[in-house]
Formats: sequence, structure tokens, C-alpha cells
Amino acid sequence: MRRGRAVAAAAERTLQFYGHGIPYIEDTGIKGRLIVIEGPDASGRSTQIGLITAKLEAAGHAVLNTGLKRSELISEGILEAKRNFAGRKTLSLFYAADFADQLENKIIPALRAGYVVLADRYIYTLLAREAVRGISRRWSHNLFSFAIVPDLVFYLDVEPEELVHRVFQKNAYLDYYESGADMGLANDMFESFMKYQAMIAKEFRRMQKRYNLVIIDGNRSIPEINADLQKRIDAFLESAHAASSKATL
Repeated sequence: MRRGRAVAAAAERTLQFYGHGIPYIEDTGIKGRLIVIEGPDASGRSTQIGLITAKLEAAGHAVLNTGLKRSELISEGILEAKRNFAGRKTLSLFYAADFADQLENKIIPALRAGYVVLADRYIYTLLAREAVRGISRRWSHNLFSFAIVPDLVFYLDVEPEELVHRVFQKNAYLDYYESGADMGLANDMFESFMKYQAMIAKEFRRMQKRYNLVIIDGNRSIPEINADLQKRIDAFLESAHAASSKATL
């Protein structure tokens, strides 16, 4: 339990936002850490988060998992909006509301309590989706300017051919929106998927510097990817703990 106590005893830090933030919680002190795993469908995000969660909990960390479309207030509305083919900016506003609810009621309280919060996707997926659909990057960034800046952001970069292979291995189907079928890229769903995923990957590489994304080769095996991620996370947490201990002396 040594590491669990270390997280709880960490020196408080002030929330950092991408923009103006949420006014009444701007001065909130936090002790936890926010780590984001980004990547397309079938990239292995959920598998990696499960493995990382187990490892962190075994080391004594309190962990909270979160992700997109998990707000009890908004998630059903997003599904209904998609079923009714709502406009692109309408969907963006739904996702922003979903994210805001989770940020205020799940993520920030957990960070205040000293948890390690693992996010299965964050605002970056939303920014990329909107950009490739022709929505202004400035508009999207401003929409999500209330988001707090994570400590670490990993993007699992997987070739479209490998993604298709993994989808079919699971006897799953190509998702309408994750294939960009709403964009009219191709008459064939498979071809549309390949084009769309290439566009999304290009947008993530474009965002890499601005949002400090760490691009991870997601074409490797699950153990290889996990070893890479865990090594980086362990190194960060050790460094953060050392810095926090020094600050409290």
C-alpha cells in the first residue's frame, strides 16, 4: 500500500484548463493524476486500460475509469441523436455536455481525492472527428476549452488494415460513424472505413504537438503495447511522486 499512501499524501496542484475552465472550480486543488488512452475502435484501448488498472491497483493506487458517452444524464441522448442523424454541431454539443457532466461529477472529484483517473478516450477523439468533418478546429477547441489538461495522453496508432482485421476477428461489424459513412467518402463501407481511419490518424498526428500526445505503435501484440505503456506510466508516477515529496519537505 506504499504507493497508495504516496498518492494520498501528494502535494496539491491547481487545475490546468485548455481555456477559461469552469469558473467555480478553477482554484480547486487536486492530488491525483489524469492519464488518457486514445485510439480508434479495435485499437485495444479498453484491453490496455484493464491491464493498467489492475497493475496500478496492485501497486496501491486508487483508480477511476472513465470515457466518452458515460454520463448518466447525456449518454442516451447521444445515442438517440445518432439514430436520428442529428447535425454535426448538434452531436458535438451533446458530446460536450456528456464530457462536462463527467468532468464535474466524476473526474475532478476523483482527482481531488488522489485517484489515478484512466480515461478511455478524451476530448481529442472528438476534436479529430469534428476536424475531418469540416468543423472549424478553433470552434472545437473553444467548445472544449473547459477541459482540464491531462498528465499523460497516449494515442494507439494502428494501421487501418490491422483495425479491419481485428474487427472481423471479433465477428463484429464496421460502425456507421467510425467508418465515416455519414461523410459520403465511398459507396462501399469497407473503403469508407479505410479512408476515414486514415484521415483520423492524420488528424491525431497533426494534434500531437499542440496537445502533447505520445504516439504508441498499436500494431504490436497486446503484451508489447502494455509493456510500453506501463513503463512510461510507471516512470511518470515515480517522477511525480519524487517531485511531490520534495515539494512537501
